[in-house]
Amino acid sequence: MLHRLALVHARTTALAVVGLVLAVTAGTTRAAPVPHPAAPGPRATTIGAAPGSATALAGYTIQSTEKVAESAAAVSSPGYRTAGWYPAGPRSTVLAALLAAGVYPDPFHSTHQKRIPAEDFKVPWWFRSDFNVPGTTARTYLDFSGVISAADVFVNGRRIAAASTVAGAYTRHELDVTDLIKAGTNTVAFRIQPNNPREHLTMGWLDWLQPPPDENMGIVRDVTVRRGGPVALRDAHVVTALAMPSMSSADLTVKARVRNDSSAAVTTTVSGTAGPATVSRTVSLAPHETKTVVFSPADHPALRLRSPRVWWPAAMGGQPMYRLDLTATVNGAPSDTAHESFGIRDVRAPLNADDARQYRINGRPLLIKGGGWSPDEFLRWDRTYVEDRLKYALDLGLNTLRLEGHIEPDEFFDLADRYGILTLPGWECCDKWEGEVNGTEAGESWDTPDFAVARASMAAEAARLRHHPSVISFLIGSDFAPNEDIEEGYVDALKAADWRTPVVPAASDSSAPLTGGSGMRMTGPYDWVPPGYWYDKREGGATGFNSETSAGPDVPTLDTLRRMMSPAELETLWRDPSAAQFHRSPSPTFATLRLYDAALAGRYGPPTGLEDYVRKAQLAQYENVRAQFEAYARNAKDSSAPSTGVIYWMFNSGWTSLQWQLLDRYLDQGGAYFGAKKANEPLHVQYGYDNRAVSVVNNRASAASGLTARVTLFNTDGAQKYDRTVSGLSVAGGGASRTALTVPASIAGLSTTYLARLLLTDAGGREVSRNVYWLSTTADVLDYGNGTWFHTPTTSYADLRGLNSMGRATVTATASTAADGAGTSTTTVTVRNAGPGKTPALLTDVHLVGARGAPVLPVRWSDNQISLWPGESATLTAAYRTGDLRGSAPKLRISGWNAPTVTVPAG
Repeated sequence: MLHRLALVHARTTALAVVGLVLAVTAGTTRAAPVPHPAAPGPRATTIGAAPGSATALAGYTIQSTEKVAESAAAVSSPGYRTAGWYPAGPRSTVLAALLAAGVYPDPFHSTHQKRIPAEDFKVPWWFRSDFNVPGTTARTYLDFSGVISAADVFVNGRRIAAASTVAGAYTRHELDVTDLIKAGTNTVAFRIQPNNPREHLTMGWLDWLQPPPDENMGIVRDVTVRRGGPVALRDAHVVTALAMPSMSSADLTVKARVRNDSSAAVTTTVSGTAGPATVSRTVSLAPHETKTVVFSPADHPALRLRSPRVWWPAAMGGQPMYRLDLTATVNGAPSDTAHESFGIRDVRAPLNADDARQYRINGRPLLIKGGGWSPDEFLRWDRTYVEDRLKYALDLGLNTLRLEGHIEPDEFFDLADRYGILTLPGWECCDKWEGEVNGTEAGESWDTPDFAVARASMAAEAARLRHHPSVISFLIGSDFAPNEDIEEGYVDALKAADWRTPVVPAASDSSAPLTGGSGMRMTGPYDWVPPGYWYDKREGGATGFNSETSAGPDVPTLDTLRRMMSPAELETLWRDPSAAQFHRSPSPTFATLRLYDAALAGRYGPPTGLEDYVRKAQLAQYENVRAQFEAYARNAKDSSAPSTGVIYWMFNSGWTSLQWQLLDRYLDQGGAYFGAKKANEPLHVQYGYDNRAVSVVNNRASAASGLTARVTLFNTDGAQKYDRTVSGLSVAGGGASRTALTVPASIAGLSTTYLARLLLTDAGGREVSRNVYWLSTTADVLDYGNGTWFHTPTTSYADLRGLNSMGRATVTATASTAADGAGTSTTTVTVRNAGPGKTPALLTDVHLVGARGAPVLPVRWSDNQISLWPGESATLTAAYRTGDLRGSAPKLRISGWNAPTVTVPAG
């Protein structure tokens, strides 16, 4: 969430409503279906009979309590008729289900969301589900979390839990319903209470997007029916200790709780495997007794692994995983089972000499380069859509995603483990979570029950996330660190869960009594600043660990804008900077694009129409995002005040947005995306806005040598004014950088607006990095003395208006497409500047399109938005799902700053 420290800056109050993370409604990017509110609900879920089985309910029928006259006992009994109720998935908010039923038009288009009456969600809603149990010999439990905000729970006509105990989005509950279950059909019903994140420990959106009218009330994680024998096996996990620095061995300690749920004494044997090691132990339990079973290398030497397979972030190595499988048997028969995957790695995050947090994975320091993650606004879980975005993160060269609240389901972290993407989950700001410590800001103070809910939430999330190697910290505060009482509850819960990765007290520059200094800062900006801003080691500039920062607005492509806004809204977008933009933010601070539009007009010239506005926006976003990541990368190895981490605010948005996104809702890619991709390429040549230095940054693991760097400056008409080459460059790996040369402060004959082309070639003369800048002899001037918590004013702008007078370039392209037979196609295109003169083709964009010119998404380009001089060419590849062409032949739409748009076949 957008964070602002009230102790440092005055905050503009923003709207706040809740959001969580994982409700299911297929097709998060599709339009709403034809209404069918009377559609039948899901069939009764068939529950497994085997001890140790766990079956998630298939879904629910839901209805407002205002429309249900019958008693809770009747609603929660088998056979109750649900005519007129709405079907809902197994993870669903109320509004997600109503949208799937076609009750409302697409809320992501125009201002349709305003049509949804919030009053409908001020009363409780019923969530009802039937399930079939084959027999009653086994014990039966309901196991669940993800209730927003609270619920009374009923089974077969009986209330088994009250909303006072089933409260909080993250708390986990296990209810023994053995005595209520009968063979055949059974019913569970949740009476979900309305939510308000300022009053409940759930989730909130603040100023990310226009908040959902139902405030995400619902059940957004699986409700599981578990079967078992007399002994339950719970909390099974592996604590790993990797020998450092050699990594030659790893100690595994296996723990599990065994609980006798019967009224007779029993003897149980717990046995199984942890990775390659076999473990076994027999335990005697008195009636209703619980014991913790521990297997260590001291009693099971096989748990000391030699030459373990170590898990690494994607750019640093492989992502091997191990399995834990345990069974508790009684009298030779299985009573319960437990299964978990885990990885072996070492995470440290000490504070450096500047009190900045420096992460080390398996002993290697790395610059955290990440983005803020957002779920779907209506918390609809779509695995394919999530996986596509994670692949985009890797394509951008990012290594980390920060989840401030909205902590995703298990599958998300399974995917992060698989792809080697680090994650920073934590609690959120600006609502109940920080209500006890944030003074006059949003969020009510805590009552006594809130402390118990917070501890239970921490315990549940710690137990759920501890085995994922992708999780490298938990942030127990965001804008504010918790006070001692709250912190103690969190820390005790983490210790009890055997949490072994660093605990960070806040994402802001603050501290807590037990966990100490955060080593992070939250100095913004959150709105427009010029590219040179990022190089100053102050405010949001490239020093230390900035937990959330960007230049604010990220206007998407014209394709996406036309999908999300009406023609009238698009006209206002480019004509009226002072107009409130529904698709920006509910916060008065971020309601308009005033600061952004002023910079766009001041630097590039006033827009002449919608297309001109969007093309200038893409150019501006490319240079700004590129500069942000380049500055942090260049400063990572500085001897004084190095940069240690940067989280772009944000990686994606939960809806169709005009701000804080490297990619848009529909997975289209514009200037922000390709600016980040360019900055984070493995071996990279870049220009310093602060000192005119041309540097080489090596993000590869190994050193690079025999490199040649060349910089050439051109006037906008293509006339060359400066050229210098430096050969024989060597750069260490692991994020090291080296200055190759410095461009002179003054060059004769250089126009006010000019271009800098940087080329990096390897020992064989092959081009490994190309980077083109549009610069001005007139600098952007920042007014730090009048800065606010969300931006630093610019008193005068760099003059880039000369780009408007560039001559027209002629760009040609040839392409071919091949399918791999496994559902993926690759289109290869060679783009050439075929112009006869000197004029370069600036920021040439290639879009893969299908029928009617619609973009084929998602797509992963090897490179894009490239700049070519006459006679130069570049070969690019695009990988995508063949099915996303929907049977049409692929085409390429090629456009650029100063080149006409053409479409060529790619078949």
